[in-house]
Amino acid sequence: MRTRSRTSRAAGRANWARSRFWRRALVAALVLLLAFAVATARLLVWPARGMPSRVDAIVMFAGPGNRLPVALQLAKQRRAPVLVVSLGHLGYGGPCPAASSAPEVKIICFDPDPADTRGEAEFAARLARRYGWRSVVLVTIAAQATRARLIIRRCYSGAVYVVTASQAWDEWPYQIAYGWGSLFKALLLERAC
Repeated sequence: MRTRSRTSRAAGRANWARSRFWRRALVAALVLLLAFAVATARLLVWPARGMPSRVDAIVMFAGPGNRLPVALQLAKQRRAPVLVVSLGHLGYGGPCPAASSAPEVKIICFDPDPADTRGEAEFAARLARRYGWRSVVLVTIAAQATRARLIIRRCYSGAVYVVTASQAWDEWPYQIAYGWGSLFKALLLERAC
């Protein structure tokens, strides 16, 4: 009888230890999931954005979303004397906007080399050095805003602000997945300007 009691107590302790392990693992997984959700919300869905009343240039990066109308609206409001438009890979899908699109604003269009956010940041930084810009506003989508700010700050020492354009809700899952991959790439693999 004593042997059964010892065996059942040992089995009970083993079950309790396993149960405790799985509870801790579940709590840890939930904490990690919550941290990931908060980071996604802060970095890719609702990043820091906004701008002062005037900057030296409006820089529209290429990609999805309703970017060109936002950039042209800022230009029409004379928030900057220059509008720079990337026509690169996944550009807004049209030609360089006509000068009449934003009267009294100089429009510069370019194809980045390389055809990515880094190429756009490098080109914008070269223009900033040439023209002496001290501040720029980037027009992009929310999922690209944090990465775009990070990359351009590696190339440009002036103030960088971000204004985001809207995008279709059905694009969000892809943009979040792409945004995380691109952010890790920018943080770990491509650290130079």
